[in-house]
Amino acid sequence: MEEEKYMKQRYIGETSWEASAVALGIMRMNALTSDQAAKSIDTAFDNGINFIDAADIYGDGDSEKTFGEAMKKTSVNRGDLYIQSKGGIVPGVRYDFSKQHLLDAVDGSLERLGVDYLDSFLLHRPDPLMEPEEIAEAFDELQKSGKVRHFGVSNFNPQQYLMVQEAVDQRLIINQLQFSIMHSGMVDFGMHTNMADTRSINHDGDILEFSRRMGVTIQAWSPFQYGMFQGVFIDNDKFPELNKKLEELAGKYGVSKNGIATAWILRHPANMQVVIGTMNPEHIADSAKGADIDLTKQEWYDIYFAAGNDLP
Repeated sequence: MEEEKYMKQRYIGETSWEASAVALGIMRMNALTSDQAAKSIDTAFDNGINFIDAADIYGDGDSEKTFGEAMKKTSVNRGDLYIQSKGGIVPGVRYDFSKQHLLDAVDGSLERLGVDYLDSFLLHRPDPLMEPEEIAEAFDELQKSGKVRHFGVSNFNPQQYLMVQEAVDQRLIINQLQFSIMHSGMVDFGMHTNMADTRSINHDGDILEFSRRMGVTIQAWSPFQYGMFQGVFIDNDKFPELNKKLEELAGKYGVSKNGIATAWILRHPANMQVVIGTMNPEHIADSAKGADIDLTKQEWYDIYFAAGNDLP
């Protein structure tokens, strides 16, 4: 690998692998041809992104399949990428953390992705019927077989994380959580402690502070979305003040609004990663540039205020 190609990088949990601060999420890759997907992968890699985030349910499995086909057409080698997938959801039916389901989920992802191992595998949303001892058996078998190197979770609160961590021998190094300028509840709650307004409601169980103390890497998904899948806030007429501030800072730093929105997340000292979901090569490149921007503390707050927040 050419070191100069890479953006700001960070260690994932306690692994020795340095991964890009921005990850390419392939949820929408099923909408591309293999040639188009190859271009997206090449663009991401050329702009310093070496982390790929997948899941068995993305595109009913077709996103992983398209990725596998595209990798045969790219100039990128498997060993240059950190490839992650997630499992445990049976869409519309149940969550399933049974040993057999997890083993089958990994096997399915490996086949579709066209790889021999996953760098990390995440439990995809907490199963209320999870039996941690069964998860531990699955993790042990997956690690012993060489199919998975590291493990983590997605959308878990601190107690759910601890319940699994206390049962498994492997370190849970990642928690994937929704976080953006317009979905900032993890930050809002901490600032509104001991108050009675809406933002003081603890929706996440102190997950931000907990993750920092435990050394867990937060992967921020939907970094350009507001609400729960309501749409993007960038260039959205509903948020004129925010877009004005993003445009101002984009001009200052010579990047796009997406780049500034990325930089805002990465400015937080929790050592987060940003998972972008765009398949548009231009937007991939624009977003990746945000990893090289170091916003000042005041600029971070100015963006936070422009999003409609204030100091309590």
